[in-house]
Amino acid sequence: MSFTLATLKSTVQDYCETTETTFVAELDTFIKEAEERILKNVSLPVFRKNVEGIGTSGNPYLSTPSDFLASYSLALIISDEYTYPLLKHVSFIRDYTPNPSTTGPTKYYALFDDTTFLLGPTPAANYSYQLHYKYRPASLTTTSGTDTTWLSDNAPDALLYGTLSEAATFLKTPEEVGQYEQRFSMAMEALKALGEGYGAREELRYDIARG
Repeated sequence: MSFTLATLKSTVQDYCETTETTFVAELDTFIKEAEERILKNVSLPVFRKNVEGIGTSGNPYLSTPSDFLASYSLALIISDEYTYPLLKHVSFIRDYTPNPSTTGPTKYYALFDDTTFLLGPTPAANYSYQLHYKYRPASLTTTSGTDTTWLSDNAPDALLYGTLSEAATFLKTPEEVGQYEQRFSMAMEALKALGEGYGAREELRYDIARG
């Protein structure tokens, strides 16, 4: 089973047995809410991305990508050698380098706001950085009616029941909300197990499933 935007909307309307105008107009919202719940509660390689950028000498701030959600690591690259600054709170960096004019290779970084990292100490040169991070993939609602996304191809049950739960909440049908939430939770557990399995062990050493 796989969903396009058109087939998911049609399926939700069939389950909810309504094509009322206001309800149909909110279908994109229901889908995006379901996607957001999945994204925030499951860690999968498909939600990871790497990007390289250049910091500016004398500037203690480094912009995050527009689709940034959370950092896994930040690498400082000098002469093709990678070192990994430690993620800290802003207050730690302010205490470590109270004077922003103190410069040098980056040892620490912190999320300063939604779009910016604070680096400590302030870069002494235009250093190269590589950020490994969790990102927000494009929503199914931004595709054409015939395209799919990773979630609609590989986690259609989670996407369907998450959307149905949002739809039933909108329709104020608590019994259906409970039923769909139960099915959504089951689908999420399967997704979490899939995510936890990635990289958990090497097949060379553990080629037989072990309890």
